[in-house]
Amino acid sequence: MNRLQANICLICVTLYWSLEVILYTCIPSEVPPFATSCVTSLAGSLLLFGAFHRRTITECRQHGRPFILRCLFYSILSAAFNTMFLYGLKSFDVASGAFTVCMTVVVLPVVLLSVRRCVSKETWVSVLLVLSGIMLALTPTLHGTQLPGLLLMGGGCLIRAIFIILLTDLAKKYDPMSIAILLEGFAGFFSLVAWFIVEPRLFFALPVSRTLVAAWAIYSYFIVAIAHALNFFALKHVTATNATVVYSLEIVFSIIWGAVLPDNLIEKVPLTPTIVLGTVLVTIGSLTEILDIRGRRRLHDVCKKEEIT
Repeated sequence: MNRLQANICLICVTLYWSLEVILYTCIPSEVPPFATSCVTSLAGSLLLFGAFHRRTITECRQHGRPFILRCLFYSILSAAFNTMFLYGLKSFDVASGAFTVCMTVVVLPVVLLSVRRCVSKETWVSVLLVLSGIMLALTPTLHGTQLPGLLLMGGGCLIRAIFIILLTDLAKKYDPMSIAILLEGFAGFFSLVAWFIVEPRLFFALPVSRTLVAAWAIYSYFIVAIAHALNFFALKHVTATNATVVYSLEIVFSIIWGAVLPDNLIEKVPLTPTIVLGTVLVTIGSLTEILDIRGRRRLHDVCKKEEIT
């Protein structure tokens, strides 16, 4: 897999992730978010393990406890920023929330510099374009009451940036499929604990219906199993900054769904001039990173720049 193919995989990942908000509308409000996270993470992990159990067992035997503990630690980081996003997003509508989540694209290069890793000039151009789009779309809608939510989102973006950097390094050293299985399995366990704290009756308190089961099944297969498998395979061939810039395309897909789909599926997104221009800037910034028009960046060159000196 070359860099362009890896970026195409990442675009597919962001497309799948953008569908999450639509599936959540099919899940009854009485179902705790931790229940959805628990069921879908464990189901997705089991689906992948059923297909790739031999390579996962071999990987765990070969690398032992250090590999498993690293996956456990990264799952804790994932649980931390996802929980912060869960509560922080309550302060924003669909469009503002999507742009806020993508602040990670700005935070991550700063984290890389703080640990003495270089970021290419071309990537900085992409980051600045995406940042301009985020600021253009967010500034007109922000107000004082959203400050707590914004702080939660900022903290979540910082933890997510660290998570992506560490995960990209991990994917280059170990089997990506084994990483996906372990991370999702641990994520399901942590969600089960949180779910038990919120609702000790667990499954007995759920309003079970065909719609709920169908939504969970689609979520487990596409958003957890397929998206995470593609994501970890792609991370083996790109850098952390490259991946984060491409992730920002989730804004574009979310805005499209909010503009064209009916109200009963997703909150309607008004296509104001600032949102449209912000989305265009994010798209240009992402394409600048994906296409590598001048052909100056190759994985082995960029990876050397992002190694700790």
